[in-house]
Amino acid sequence: MGLSHSWQGSKPRGPAFESRFWIAFQRPIPVRINPKLPGRDCPSAAKHQPNRMSVAIPRKLYQPLAIAVALAFVYFTMLLKLGGDWWNDENYSHGLLIPFIIGYILWLDRRRFTEAGTQPALWCGAIGVGLYLLLLWAGTAGAELFVQRVSLVIMLASVVIYFWGFRLLRLILVPLSLLILAIPIPQIIFNRIAFPLQLFASRCAVAAMSFFSIPVLRQGNVIELMPLGASEPKRLAVVEACSGIRSLMTLVTLAVGYAYFTEPKDGPDNEDTGGGKERTTRPRSQHNLVSFLKSFTFWRSLILVVAAVPIAILTNALRVSGTGVLAHYYGTRVADGFFHSFSGWVIYIAAAVLLFATGWVLDRVGRVGKKDPDRIYRMNKISIHPVNPVNPV
Repeated sequence: MGLSHSWQGSKPRGPAFESRFWIAFQRPIPVRINPKLPGRDCPSAAKHQPNRMSVAIPRKLYQPLAIAVALAFVYFTMLLKLGGDWWNDENYSHGLLIPFIIGYILWLDRRRFTEAGTQPALWCGAIGVGLYLLLLWAGTAGAELFVQRVSLVIMLASVVIYFWGFRLLRLILVPLSLLILAIPIPQIIFNRIAFPLQLFASRCAVAAMSFFSIPVLRQGNVIELMPLGASEPKRLAVVEACSGIRSLMTLVTLAVGYAYFTEPKDGPDNEDTGGGKERTTRPRSQHNLVSFLKSFTFWRSLILVVAAVPIAILTNALRVSGTGVLAHYYGTRVADGFFHSFSGWVIYIAAAVLLFATGWVLDRVGRVGKKDPDRIYRMNKISIHPVNPVNPV
């Protein structure tokens, strides 16, 4: 009743306006039915229309989610121990960032995954799964965590080959490489690598101190020197933490990530360089593999990863040499405490700068190599027509 009184009170007066208003209000309004949108015009038809979006997404994610859940269930205990090693072992503390980096890479390449297509290799994938089961059994029976963790990488690669093929495996090579670099190696192998690095760093330190005419004596990885104002010689031991293996593992991981995120999109050799005969006589997969191995991107990434090894070793040797020289003038306290940690960060930043400089030089070389073939190609496109001699008048 309140609505009717308010309407009557606000209704304008006048017979002409009232007649036209009520006639327009009572006139039926035509409704167009769009067959493409049954839910908007006909609510009853929307009940029978299947929700295609809610069905398509689970179908695409069904296999990856099921595989991820199964692997997480099998490797739950091992993954917990691996996370504990990343948190407690400073040599592999970079492993805490690896899952986030891998997830970011997979998110960036999600469109390439859908465009790659599926060409399952059932036999190769089955052989890989069998090898994974053998390694998992051997690692569990022998209580060897490294074998169990390597079996996880083999399992992931085998599952990708079995369901999607080698083309998709090529797209996840970088995430698998990062995962391998985050797996702690056995202690016996770790010591076989670290001890030669300790000896190399101690030899470099003795050579640097001898260059500055500092009396020094080396016994293995122990350096004896006489600081200024001291009454007895002091000893500096190049321990495992100063061997450089920590910066070596981290710098190699950084090189892999740097090579991936800065790969040239249009390198000089990324295009297909094969002729027509090579395309017809060689299979497509083999041709793509050969083209990738000849590409500038592959060699640039390989050089960056290989260059990270001598950069890490030489910069660590420079750090130990500088510590020995400063210990002669300021005492052995410079080898401990804040200065020791601060010098480690400074040297690692210097190593990263050298790695980035190597990538910059390779990019400049790649641009020079790209310009010359383009110039030759344009010159070959020029058609030379014979010039008719002009008849003298």
